[in-house]
Amino acid sequence: MSRRDALARDAAAVNARLRRASRGRPPALYRAAHHLIASGGKRLRPHLAIQCCEMLGGSRAAAMPAAAAIEMVHNFTLVHDDIMDNDPVRHGVSTVHSRFGLPVAILAGDVLFSGAFAQVSSPPVDERTRARLLGALAPACVRVCEGQMMDIAMASRRGMPGRAEYVEMVEKKTSALFEAACAMGAISAGARERDVGAVSRFGRSLGVAFQITDDIIGAMGDPGVSKKPVGNDLREGKKSLPILLALRAARGADARAIRACLGNARASAAALRRAVAAMRDSGAEEAARAEAARHAGAARAALRPHSATPQAAALVALMGRIVDRRS
Repeated sequence: MSRRDALARDAAAVNARLRRASRGRPPALYRAAHHLIASGGKRLRPHLAIQCCEMLGGSRAAAMPAAAAIEMVHNFTLVHDDIMDNDPVRHGVSTVHSRFGLPVAILAGDVLFSGAFAQVSSPPVDERTRARLLGALAPACVRVCEGQMMDIAMASRRGMPGRAEYVEMVEKKTSALFEAACAMGAISAGARERDVGAVSRFGRSLGVAFQITDDIIGAMGDPGVSKKPVGNDLREGKKSLPILLALRAARGADARAIRACLGNARASAAALRRAVAAMRDSGAEEAARAEAARHAGAARAALRPHSATPQAAALVALMGRIVDRRS
């Protein structure tokens, strides 16, 4: 089975479980909770849980509660992120609050969050596994909130964050769920703590590499490939690693062009194109991709004890596609 087929297979199984979890009364609440899930998605985090479980001797069936839980928490974060950012659309689909209203969206997010914990705290998950799964999921949810708060605080400050602060924020806001997905997959297989720790490190480093790559695309990606407006993150004032690196490296007119567009919602298309060209000329993309590759290398090293397994090989190949992507 190809990597794409395995990802599609896992996504289909998780989608079926999520559809069953979206039934309840009143129906309007569950329609809102399932709205973004129904719009599609690769289901990357559940796939990580399933692959890690199988890599450590477990079955796909054993991994399904953890896989569904992590996707429900992920979608909870999307609902609440869209509320905080007041975004009307996510990937071409109306956001939950814009479609159903703010009060219903808040409740829908809460249903997803609570439902995630129900997935891993009910039979057929045994009592010991339940405790271990909850011990991985609950702290991850706290870290996501901490990371979101760090992101808000960074955005409100005048200055740019340092690289270490950016990485800490990403490790919490993005990597926490990657890490939890891998750990929960391993726990579902009944793995030893040493192996849970190894796949957790893989997920943490993969999450950082994923976010840096995402930030490169948002800051200076080709809109014809990424389908995002040119200079989108720059105009929104996002203080991501590529923008930080560009501001450190650019000089003179190039630096002024970037700063003129940073957080400037009224920046013209021409000014944004000039700023993006300046960021590219600064070498920021190459430096950011090198940083992503460094974290990908750490992720690869974490899987070394299991490198002989087909799942480890598939995870490393998947990571390569994530880090090399342009959209």
